[in-house]
Amino acid sequence: MLIRAATPADARQMADVLNAVIALGGTTAHEHPKTETQVRESYVTGPHVLSSVVAELDGRVVGWQSVEHWQGEAHIGTFVQPGLQAKGAGTRLFEATCATLRPKAVRWIIASIRADNVPGLAYYARIGFRDIAAEPDFALSDGRKVGRIHRRFDL
Repeated sequence: MLIRAATPADARQMADVLNAVIALGGTTAHEHPKTETQVRESYVTGPHVLSSVVAELDGRVVGWQSVEHWQGEAHIGTFVQPGLQAKGAGTRLFEATCATLRPKAVRWIIASIRADNVPGLAYYARIGFRDIAAEPDFALSDGRKVGRIHRRFDL
């Protein structure tokens, strides 16, 4: 598996991965599919993007991680193709993310995870994020309360 910096040309495949995760439900606060343009501008080339890396397998993007400056802090999002999670891509993506952010003097990263996202909570704990806050009343657009846990990783 190749881990590398994301490029604008990756946005279509990144959107495919994200949309597959959204379609499954339960592991992201994103509720509606994203277009290639939305993914490119929000997670690859946008002015608030601090880091964007992809995991490539056999020439296809199968996972990605992006950190953007949002609400005054660096916030992370990680997405891996369903069926390929828990096989090391997330750990390797995070190593590349940290290597990208350290020279930029980013001091910490925030992950905001749905409280019912057991795999996501386990992933961020495994790579060293620690709880800093909780939003038990965080709700999806349909009104379902799923809660949200905020975690921090100090670089």
